[in-house]
Amino acid sequence: MLCAVYKSLKKDSTYLFVERRDDFSAVPEPLLAAFGTPVLVTLINLANREHLAQADINKVRQQLTAQGYYLQLPPPEENLLAQHKASQQGLSS
Repeated sequence: MLCAVYKSLKKDSTYLFVERRDDFSAVPEPLLAAFGTPVLVTLINLANREHLAQADINKVRQQLTAQGYYLQLPPPEENLLAQHKASQQGLSS
């Protein structure tokens, strides 16, 4: 299964996987508008891979087959201040 991977210039560390290069027909228009102009990063043969760097390859394959695209979002940022405050509250109890 070949797919094309595009990065967003609007959203840092956000990638869009589609089944065919430059074919965004399956991607909802509001998503494309928020994503911005897609910039091709690479073509990947998912059949030859066991894993991807930051996405579950089985989920990518499943969503490509079911909906024609997969959107990879960056992991949520850690709020270290909130974690520190929560740990301090636990100590003062």
